[in-house]
Amino acid sequence: METIIDQTIDTSYSKHTKTSLLKKIMNWCERQDSSRLLWLGVALTAHGCIVTPLTVMAVLLAGTNIFLFVLAIVTMGATLVTCLAAMPTKITLPVFILSTLIDILIVVSCLFIGLDIAKTYI
Repeated sequence: METIIDQTIDTSYSKHTKTSLLKKIMNWCERQDSSRLLWLGVALTAHGCIVTPLTVMAVLLAGTNIFLFVLAIVTMGATLVTCLAAMPTKITLPVFILSTLIDILIVVSCLFIGLDIAKTYI
């Protein structure tokens, strides 16, 4: 008499992968394409009216370091160019975020240099 033994082996393997923070940000930026005009307005207004003037003022109060001054203007230019070129949000938003972070670093470096109104007259 034959005995049949049915053995099933579960061979399914699921690997849980973690997505990196950069990948999550890029996916979020791509999903924001439906409100592209809103983000263009926010980027131009925030950068052109708030962030860049404050950064340039901090550079002037720290003694007008030409490197920091040019870097502040270039970061504003990068945001402006991507907005005026009507790039998708997967390009515009990372440029805006990166340029804002650079401006924050410029202000922090100016704080380390020291802010003094007398340095603007030298």
